[in-house]
Amino acid sequence: MKILLIGGTGTISAAVSRQLLADGHRLYLVNRGNKNDILPAGATSLVADARDEQAVARVIAPLEFDAVADFIAFTPAHLERDYRLFKHKTRQFLFISSASAYRKPPSGYRVTEETPLANPFSAYARGKIACEEYLTRLHREEGFPATIVRPSFTYSERSVPLGVRGEKGSWQVIKRMIEGKPVIIHGDGTSLWTMTHARDFARGFVGLLGNPGATGEAVHVTSDETLTWNQIHEAIARALNVPLRAVHVSSDFLAACSDHDFTGSLTGDKANSVVFDNAKIKRLVPGFEAAIPFEAGIRETLDYLLARPELQAPDEAFDRWCDRVIAARQEAIRKIRANP
Repeated sequence: MKILLIGGTGTISAAVSRQLLADGHRLYLVNRGNKNDILPAGATSLVADARDEQAVARVIAPLEFDAVADFIAFTPAHLERDYRLFKHKTRQFLFISSASAYRKPPSGYRVTEETPLANPFSAYARGKIACEEYLTRLHREEGFPATIVRPSFTYSERSVPLGVRGEKGSWQVIKRMIEGKPVIIHGDGTSLWTMTHARDFARGFVGLLGNPGATGEAVHVTSDETLTWNQIHEAIARALNVPLRAVHVSSDFLAACSDHDFTGSLTGDKANSVVFDNAKIKRLVPGFEAAIPFEAGIRETLDYLLARPELQAPDEAFDRWCDRVIAARQEAIRKIRANP
């Protein structure tokens, strides 16, 4: 099949690109051409800013596709542009939404595709919900061949998945672990979560391409493995061969103490227990099963990260913030105990 990805170099889309090429598909990528070191060999790069509709129209003018997938659409305006560009150019259009769109706070811990979408805590999630509503209306009213895909927390060899991290990524938390410093875990660390390796996601996603049963449907693609946040941090510490010095702090307190959007990322997402029912993706893609356990996947990720100093972005501001939050917690405990 001829597949076009808008993006193609991110955590999820890079894994999808590699899987498509391994499966023998003809792959085209629309991107700005500034991540050539990540572009997979064999893909055709269509150099254009995805936000520049005229530029994209020029590079796709002579082409038609079996499927187009947009990994970087966050608002209905982005999809309105996609619709104008691709309504006569593709047999299937896939939008990458997010499992954060599911209702928060949740009404139950088990999530299916029928779980209502509502998230008052996260602007990101509300944007994805609005995008889904737009595509659903297009499919219902015009037959636009849309498929909605909802990943949850997906990681790759280039990304360490954590709930509490700074704007520059997770390296500073890893550095704190290596140096024996305490690290913050939101809540009491016992909420349930699902980590999905990008290669597992890619196999499920590719199975939806050209799949007539997926048209007009929304489907999430996640691992079946369920872990607590304590277990997630313990697995990272084991992979680093260091002890875990965990400090538990409520998500509400973290959000109130930081300019970082912990309300959206924690209260509106990771602070909640979720277990995904993957019956739908397994029905649509027979044989699909997430095969990479977190214990193995995170070891691969950390080996990759530790071997590449260029990926170890320091975040001194976040480091100081962690120290202040931990010190404030310890001081509050001291004062309360001193004045029973």
